Amino acid sequence: MIRIIILLASFFASCGMALCQDRATLLADSLSIVGANRLIAAGNVEVLFQGQHLTAARLIYDASADTLIIDGPIRVTDANGNVIVAQQAELSADLTEGVLISARVVLASRLQLAAAEVQRSDGGRLTGLVQVVASSCEVCNGEVPLWEIRAKSVLHDADAQQLFFSGAQLRFSGIPVLYLPRLRLPDPTLDRASGFLIPRLYSSSGQGFGIRLPYFLVLGQSSDITLTPFFTTKSGRTVELRYRKATRTGSYTINGAVSSDKLTDGLFRGYLEGDADVSLPLDFKASAHGILVSDSAYLSDYGISDADRLDSRITVSRTKRSEFIEGQVIGFQSLRGGERDGSLPVAVSDLVFHRRFNGGPIGGQGGFMVEAHQHYRPSDDTTDVNGDGISDGRDLTRLSFSADWRRNWTIGNGMIFASMAEMSADYYSIGQDDVYAGDRVRTHAVLAAEIRWPWARSSKIGTNELFEPVLQIVLAPKDNELIPNEDSALVEFDEANLFDLNRFPGTDGKEAGVHVNLGGSYLYQNDQGYSLGVTAGRVLRVTDTGQFSDASGLAGTRSDWLLSVSAKSETGLSLSGRTLLDDGLNPTKSELRLDLTRESYSMSLGITDLPEDPVENRAIKTQEIVFASDYDLSRNWTASGNARYDLVSDSAVSTGGGLSFLNECLKVDLSVSRRFASSTSVRPGTDFGLTVELLGFGGGAAGPNRQCRR
Repeated sequence: MIRIIILLASFFASCGMALCQDRATLLADSLSIVGANRLIAAGNVEVLFQGQHLTAARLIYDASADTLIIDGPIRVTDANGNVIVAQQAELSADLTEGVLISARVVLASRLQLAAAEVQRSDGGRLTGLVQVVASSCEVCNGEVPLWEIRAKSVLHDADAQQLFFSGAQLRFSGIPVLYLPRLRLPDPTLDRASGFLIPRLYSSSGQGFGIRLPYFLVLGQSSDITLTPFFTTKSGRTVELRYRKATRTGSYTINGAVSSDKLTDGLFRGYLEGDADVSLPLDFKASAHGILVSDSAYLSDYGISDADRLDSRITVSRTKRSEFIEGQVIGFQSLRGGERDGSLPVAVSDLVFHRRFNGGPIGGQGGFMVEAHQHYRPSDDTTDVNGDGISDGRDLTRLSFSADWRRNWTIGNGMIFASMAEMSADYYSIGQDDVYAGDRVRTHAVLAAEIRWPWARSSKIGTNELFEPVLQIVLAPKDNELIPNEDSALVEFDEANLFDLNRFPGTDGKEAGVHVNLGGSYLYQNDQGYSLGVTAGRVLRVTDTGQFSDASGLAGTRSDWLLSVSAKSETGLSLSGRTLLDDGLNPTKSELRLDLTRESYSMSLGITDLPEDPVENRAIKTQEIVFASDYDLSRNWTASGNARYDLVSDSAVSTGGGLSFLNECLKVDLSVSRRFASSTSVRPGTDFGLTVELLGFGGGAAGPNRQCRR
């Protein structure tokens, strides 16, 4: 049948109806005109008007009343993508007001509201529904949805993006579980609105059963507050706070909590933490982090953090292609038992200016760095009272200057020769220390030569290989100044610093003596996604400088062998690890990480083996296994687990697991964790958590739709 298209505004040229103001397009299989004021369209009727799309079986337009009488099935789609499906309707000519019978409203393609009657008013802003069933669940063959809200009436305010329920009853699988006389929920298009968020059930061995009831309060377009009362059966009372604010130049966040419980003798406990990131003029950036806590166990008792040393800092920095500037101030608070804050450097300040440049007439690349450092300890003790090897009251100020240079030469066979030089000068002013007190100046210089010979090979089948042996000869005289080493106590011997001229991570330590850095690396890659990288080497010294501990792997005239391996396969398996081997090729220090990622599951295994070393503050040997995994049980169910096991004590340190369900209308998260170890800041305990979220209200991503069986 030939479709008939007519511009309604042209037909009713003399009318004052809304359709005449903006031309409406009407498509139908047949059209008839009855009298002077009535038009009847039948058969596959479509109306397009101001971003709205109406389809129906039959439509009668009454020009005198400026109304549409419509027979279904009816489908109205507005400019925002919301859909109304009904059997009968009487609407205004602009489709924004009127009544629809046996209707179903679909908001943002997610939330469905079925009603006996739907009333549109206020130019389409308000939609009232009577005898409503609301759900975002897929309904299969008339089955009862996974969850639904039945209500006597619902009002949808499109401008406020809110749904107001009256006489609401929440049902799961048709079983009533909760009745609420009044209920307000955001519609699916709303991302931020004041109101209660999803509650979380909680249970722990220390606090008993509890519930968190977060309330979100919008303060404006760029700021909000979340207040979370937290009540437990063991007389725990807590109010948690999160404040966020965004500006044109940065963002700010404040987190905190105040608690009253029976876990300690104090009346109130709590913490306060703040973070800020700000852009400053001249491309500088500033960041700040601060934290205060009432007692050493509060953070672990409430699942906030297991940290036993807290730091607060303010940092201002700028990074350019050849320049780096940073200044920061840091404060520390210790939660460790027996460790006094007075013996810690509670106030630390640093300033760094680093510049790179071309070598000019001498060629190569160079750079220089200027540093200033100061730290303060509140203690007045001039000796090591607590036995950590540092004077309890030592205060230190340091000014440092360093410069470096490197130049490469490549000859015809591909060999690369390089010469390198470094020099530094440091001024120290040390107080409250019987051993190191006073002012002193230290100078240090390094000369080195290097030979590299890279060998590369490629094949027609898409494989690439690179083998590169390296030999460095380093001359670094040992200075005689007595300097305390505080910022370089932990030295890590790995593939990143195998060919460094100074393996100390900070400024206080300077690697000295004549030594040879010897080793090489191999890299294999192919087009199928497989790769293998191996680095091996060691350090040979003319004399033992006594600068390194045995556990570092660098002690003596011959260091341990360093072996580092990384591999990746197309199947999602990756391995990375490093080990130090003595001359008998026995491992002395090792770490290994194995990861497997597949479409439906992932696993991660980590193994650490570290020898005891008082210098690294490790009184006993450390051997641990860490495991974590995730597994998709189905399209909707995911299980996860993690564990940390101490091989030395043959006991578990911590374990945990979770089970989550996610589909198009429901999200459920169940978690359990257990801490076995204890200290002054951590108590052993078991924690449970449960969150149930009805999807379809407010913004947020949904999971896969339920599959209906035919």
